[in-house]
Amino acid sequence: MASPLRTRADAGSETNRTRLAAAVAASAIVGAGLGLRSVAAGDVAKYGGDALYTLLIFALVLLAAPRVAAWKAAALALAVSWAVEFSQLSGVPAELSQRSTAARLVLGSTFNAPDLFWYAVGALAGWLVVASRRAGRRDARRDH
Repeated sequence: MASPLRTRADAGSETNRTRLAAAVAASAIVGAGLGLRSVAAGDVAKYGGDALYTLLIFALVLLAAPRVAAWKAAALALAVSWAVEFSQLSGVPAELSQRSTAARLVLGSTFNAPDLFWYAVGALAGWLVVASRRAGRRDARRDH
């Protein structure tokens, strides 16, 4: 039976693995978003993009803070996504989006209430993947 105490080297190694996985995931998510926009249109592209947007934020949270609990990363990603969406009610993102493609991609331009649901889908997807992987690693350590 493995000791329940992890060494610093184990924790550092796990932190590095999490960061690497988050970086790879972020790249894959950006690629998936660009790919989705190139092959789909309408609601599939829009709402799929919304879910991927929050999933990207989730991956970036884990990249910055690899030891954060999956549910906290999901909650933060969802809060950021919703804050950006609600900021669109002010008109500022729309004005910035007219001047910059990057601003349009990051901030959007027009409030759309259904987006809020799809952001939650992205946060849930991130939480499910990371929580299940972490649970699997805990089980594997316990079995050794």
